Amino acid sequence: MTWDLLLTDCRAATMADSSQPYGAIDDAAIALNGGKIAWIGPRRELPSQQATETVRLGGRWVSPGLVDCHTHLVYGGDRAAEFEQRLKGTTYEEIAKAGGGIASTVKATRAAGIDELVASAGKRLQELTAEGVTTIEIKSGYGLDLDNERKQLLAARRLGEMHPVTVRTTCLAAHALPPEFTGDSDGYIARVCDQILPAMACESLADAVDAFCEKIAFTPAQTRKVFETAKRLGLPVKLHAEQLSDQGGTQLASAFGALSCDHLEFVSDDGIAAMAKAGVVAVLLPGAFYALRETKLPPIDGFRKAGVPIAISTDHNPGTSPTLSLLLMLSMATTFFRLTPEEALQGATRHAAKALGLAASHGQLQPGMAADLAIWSIERPAELSYWFGGNPCAGIIQNGSWVKRCA
Repeated sequence: MTWDLLLTDCRAATMADSSQPYGAIDDAAIALNGGKIAWIGPRRELPSQQATETVRLGGRWVSPGLVDCHTHLVYGGDRAAEFEQRLKGTTYEEIAKAGGGIASTVKATRAAGIDELVASAGKRLQELTAEGVTTIEIKSGYGLDLDNERKQLLAARRLGEMHPVTVRTTCLAAHALPPEFTGDSDGYIARVCDQILPAMACESLADAVDAFCEKIAFTPAQTRKVFETAKRLGLPVKLHAEQLSDQGGTQLASAFGALSCDHLEFVSDDGIAAMAKAGVVAVLLPGAFYALRETKLPPIDGFRKAGVPIAISTDHNPGTSPTLSLLLMLSMATTFFRLTPEEALQGATRHAAKALGLAASHGQLQPGMAADLAIWSIERPAELSYWFGGNPCAGIIQNGSWVKRCA
């Protein structure tokens, strides 16, 4: 057999279990074949096998392609004008009463055609993939009715067909209360469970189901109904949990074997214990922490002591985290949350893949895993968290094919 591609003269941050930081291999060779990693190890141990193409990387570092495991990438319009209003002294409540906030994004998303949504999200996606993101989760949640939730998820699927990136879709219909259900949150949750989720499952548009369990969103009892429906439909669950207060959402999500709980600034010790027992990933979102000027830090030491995997993501959305850089989130995770650079990179590779149910195929450089690689012009992996404002990504391979070839 002949390998498709052989990479040599490189250093590999495999992010696999190892006695070496970052699972590092100092003088590595990586063979790719059929869209998967066929062999990886020290170059001195490389089997004598032919490759269709051999590329010397000049000592660059290679990591798994980055995984952005929590985004709201598909939506209409933006909220830059509201951002400016808030900085001039207008309160969020005043903006919301005037039809702003999430209601304005719902209105713009409903008004946009699918081609418009794909085009606008595609521009944002290109910014993220240019930094080595090869897998991304895209949520709905700005449609809030059957037709528009479907439209968002169809747009997300189309993005995965048009761009060199693996897209995982999540139905977040239980994100907020739509205007037509004002004062009737139970009625809307019934609509989500009886109509929206079954339709998305029937059409294979959603890979998972999410909900926002918070005082300003939906109660634990309402969230439970959403999760029970998802379980009946065979869809895994995720949860926006404990961002603004402790609602016990992490315990609920853990009881349903959730892939992840996300935000988590206010999670309790009991919540952490439940996540650890169920193997739930903690997804931290420093962009929202920054944009909202939060001061309550997520309990990093609690996650570490309990052995809860920590993932990092952009939470890209138009209101509270309009970032287009996962690398910047690594920097913020180390600076704000005091993660180590290795923990931050684990959070955007191995643990992020686990948060999407892709632990067996993505997020590590291991034989048999997806041939998704990011190639970096750096001297040490810590630089991916150390620098901010630049892009050291020199090459990208997705599914075994060059997306960006090293110069």
